[in-house]
Amino acid sequence: MPRKRQGPNRSWSKEEKLRIINKVINEDKSLKQVSEEEDISKGMLGNWVRKYLKFGEQALINKKKPGNPLAKYNSRKKLTKEEQLEYENMKLRIENELLKKGYLMKGDGTVVKFTK
Repeated sequence: MPRKRQGPNRSWSKEEKLRIINKVINEDKSLKQVSEEEDISKGMLGNWVRKYLKFGEQALINKKKPGNPLAKYNSRKKLTKEEQLEYENMKLRIENELLKKGYLMKGDGTVVKFTK
């Protein structure tokens, strides 16, 4: 039976993951039993257990995702002169990286990929 969706994606701390994994390892419960008790998918739990057994506790730490660096500038209407310069600098750096990877820029700023 699939788990009941509880809204947006949930995140689990390292301590929570360890507590759940210990139910599987130390209490000799099956993945299915624990996944139903904790209302998480069996596949995710299996991945946690596999990573824990192979790499230890460090594998359970959530990795920070970089996100969009331009988001803080796009959402604001008025930017200071310094923020405008930072925004323009960041856009140019991104454009430069795209050009290094084989992308072309049109005059209006849209990106077109080409193969070499």
